[in-house]
Amino acid sequence: MRAAVAALRELNPASIVVAVPTGSAEACNELAAEADQVVCGTIPEPFYGVGMWYQDFSQTTDEEVHKLLKEAVHAEA
Repeated sequence: MRAAVAALRELNPASIVVAVPTGSAEACNELAAEADQVVCGTIPEPFYGVGMWYQDFSQTTDEEVHKLLKEAVHAEA
């Protein structure tokens, strides 16, 4: 997320809003220093990991990411 915020900053947007369904207090606070606004839907205590808060937290494959990026490029055209 930090890399995404940094990349967006280079495009000079009016603002950057980071929104996540769940995160640690530490991560949400760190992102608040980099983005203009951070929305963390749930900040559980104690926080052990994001995956604990989802029924299905399976990994996204490289192939899925490539496909989605190609679709996004074509949608902009």
